[in-house]
Amino acid sequence: MKILVAVKRVVDYNVKVRVKADNSGVDLANVKMAMNPFCEIAVEEAVRLKEKGIASEVVVVSVGPAAAQEQLRTALALGADRAVLIESDAELGSLAIAKLLKAVVDKEQPQLVILGKQAIDSDNNQTGQMLAALTGFAQGTFASKVEIADGKANVTREIDGGLQTVALKLPAIVTTDLRLNEPRYASLPNIMKAKKKPLDVLTPEALGVSTVSTVKTLKVEAPATRSAGIKVKSVAELVEKLKNEAKVI
Repeated sequence: MKILVAVKRVVDYNVKVRVKADNSGVDLANVKMAMNPFCEIAVEEAVRLKEKGIASEVVVVSVGPAAAQEQLRTALALGADRAVLIESDAELGSLAIAKLLKAVVDKEQPQLVILGKQAIDSDNNQTGQMLAALTGFAQGTFASKVEIADGKANVTREIDGGLQTVALKLPAIVTTDLRLNEPRYASLPNIMKAKKKPLDVLTPEALGVSTVSTVKTLKVEAPATRSAGIKVKSVAELVEKLKNEAKVI
């Protein structure tokens, strides 16, 4: 069984992002970039399925600038077999990404596609569902447990009321939640081996996919600065402030 894993290059979660002076977007100059944390979980799950003998090959794919090869090499160091970069410097939305991934799915013919449920930069939580719609594959989102057996993927999903288990006929799309697994660290020997693993570079044009977007970002602003809290001396003073200042009661 072949597994395709989509990964995204994002600003490292430890970095405090800054908005550009002209409010056109986030300032990425000299900012540490990393693999999206949910994508790390997706890679880990695919590698574990390979270690169990369920999967025979793990292919990672990313859409982004040439620098995204760094994140793909990280995925290769974690245990993926080969990588594909769809190189594009454009700011692509979820639908464009899903169309590009669909083209890769058509080319690679995987039995299972695993994605992070969302990226920590855009937080859209859309690409996996859009990819499922485009391919016609069954989908299991927000997965906290995945079991493959008898041509099916049994996916335990985290929902508002608890847990829901769905049986998906392969091929299928799975998006990962935080509690699915704990990603491993890449060892130095594996990092060195990853440099020799195959990494193919494609373009949207080569895949025959138009990435023209109907959505335009008009303005990006940092959240408003929160005012400092205050201490009150009594319940009566608290009620008075909630009523007359905060006006919430």
